[in-house]
Amino acid sequence: MIATVVNVVLVLIGSFLGLAFKGKIKPGFIDSLGIAMGLCVLGIGIPSMIGTNDTLCVVACMAVGTLLGEALRIEDRLAGIGDVLKRKMARSGGNDRFTEGFVNATVLFCVGAMAINGSLEAGLNHNYGILISKSVIDGVTSITFASTMGIGVPFCVIPLFLYQGGLTLLAQFVGPYLQDAVIQEMSAVGGSIIVAIGMNMMGLPKQKIRVGNMLPAIFLPLVYLPLTQFVGGLLG
Repeated sequence: MIATVVNVVLVLIGSFLGLAFKGKIKPGFIDSLGIAMGLCVLGIGIPSMIGTNDTLCVVACMAVGTLLGEALRIEDRLAGIGDVLKRKMARSGGNDRFTEGFVNATVLFCVGAMAINGSLEAGLNHNYGILISKSVIDGVTSITFASTMGIGVPFCVIPLFLYQGGLTLLAQFVGPYLQDAVIQEMSAVGGSIIVAIGMNMMGLPKQKIRVGNMLPAIFLPLVYLPLTQFVGGLLG
């Protein structure tokens, strides 16, 4: 939970900085920081990705998981969550600018591969690197959000804490029942997705990588490893 608390604190700091320096932040400043954070994200993802003991597992899970995600249109559905929230909040009335800031910040900081991967890593392996990096990125982003959309942005820390903290606690509860090999390969697959996020942040691919559609791959080692062990036992 400590990494989620750090995430909340940095979003609050960034939001209040954005409110304090409203209209005075140059876009180039944020762009440069975004590239720097993208490099850091790559550095976090690569060690996890190459830490696999079963390369075929990573390849198979990434392939099948991405196909499954594309078929389910997970990326589009995640984006649709934001649209639903916006419509519901708009119907509820109130300050439109507050609603815009709260909803946009909540969707961006909560709905994404890094929040899921980071929470799983924190809960399963006590590895807080992904969430800490996400916290810095969210903090920087909240500066620009708050400077343009106002006081609603810092209130996103409430759903952020509940969502991200809840995922971490769930992973901690499930972790003891998983084989070490399964956890390691889940981390390796998650690392591959983190690398894709870093590439997106740096604008490296001409077409943005749809990382949301890769999310099912994280959980496929839960099936792949027991299945290969079972088949190996039959053939051995």
